[in-house]
Amino acid sequence: MAVMSLGTFVFAIDTLLFDEMIRRATWRHSRSQRIGARDANQFVGPGEDQITLSGQAIAELQDGVASIDELRDMADTGGIWPLVDGTGRVIGSFVIEALDERTKLFFPTGEPRVIEFSVDLSRVDDPQAVAGRAA
Repeated sequence: MAVMSLGTFVFAIDTLLFDEMIRRATWRHSRSQRIGARDANQFVGPGEDQITLSGQAIAELQDGVASIDELRDMADTGGIWPLVDGTGRVIGSFVIEALDERTKLFFPTGEPRVIEFSVDLSRVDDPQAVAGRAA
């Protein structure tokens, strides 16, 4: 069962299962100073929309190393990926901005038993949608 997917990567029990999602969205406003009154304010559009997914992979349940490597390969392309939750709701198009991993509790081979991870995503406009607005 998928909790969320980023492009072709599925966050699930057998890959990486995050236990926390933080989303922060901002909106931009332009301000102009006025004498004797509060600044004039004009809404100029959406700002940053960032999501952080964090959790841990346990070697007995997931192949966390392979999953982290897959996310790293996706980030290396600089690609834009659709983010879809487990109910099928499209959250938007995102890029991978950062990937943190912390390994601990190692097997004698050096393979980690636990990988704590955090993935930072930033929403971007779909290039085709932006081109359609300009026409």
